[in-house]
Amino acid sequence: MEKIMTCDKNTQHIQKMFDEISKYYDKMYNIISFGFHYLIKFLSIRKLNLKPRSMILDLCCGTGDFTQIISKYCPRTRVIGLDISEGMLKLAKAKNPAGVFMKGDCVNLPFENSEFDYVTMGFGLRNIEDRKKALSEIYRVLDNGGKFLQLDFGRHNFISRVFDFIVPLFAKIMDTNENHYKYLINSKNEFPEPDDLIREFEDAGFKYVTKCDYLFGVISMQIMEKRF
Repeated sequence: MEKIMTCDKNTQHIQKMFDEISKYYDKMYNIISFGFHYLIKFLSIRKLNLKPRSMILDLCCGTGDFTQIISKYCPRTRVIGLDISEGMLKLAKAKNPAGVFMKGDCVNLPFENSEFDYVTMGFGLRNIEDRKKALSEIYRVLDNGGKFLQLDFGRHNFISRVFDFIVPLFAKIMDTNENHYKYLINSKNEFPEPDDLIREFEDAGFKYVTKCDYLFGVISMQIMEKRF
């Protein structure tokens, strides 16, 4: 039975919401990941075995963690961060003064075909209304043999449900808009589990490379490859 979507993922709504939550976004993820989110992002990026002089596109770059990790540990690569939220991009630029960032929409990427060797996306695919179109765009801008890394919430297990209680507590402490934390919970619970996501990626033309689960499967990373 098909799930009924309860999250408003209209582009304008997502942009406005992330502009509003940008000021406490990093604190939020520190709390709901028990402080491990940056380490998880680093471990995920390391799985890509990035090659020198590679072109990398970091989609839904948010406050720039992936960009920072790539620039720090793989300095001989070139990474472009793209996000739809100006508030998030402002923080990303503050974290990465020498970084290249631009505002854009994942379903209509402003790049040529086969322009990138790698595309990364951390905690972003869950917020895109038309995943099929976004995956098509990612496939288009990747070069043959290029890799796509996706990191987000994973299995809907007992530990995952604990977050449904943690997030509202955080929201009260931070005095945030309750609709924002309700969106986070609903989008997490409605997001496909890793194996279902991999099938979506394969339907879009990608070939499975590997996956890795973190925090007992609450967070999951998948790496896919573009092959003609």
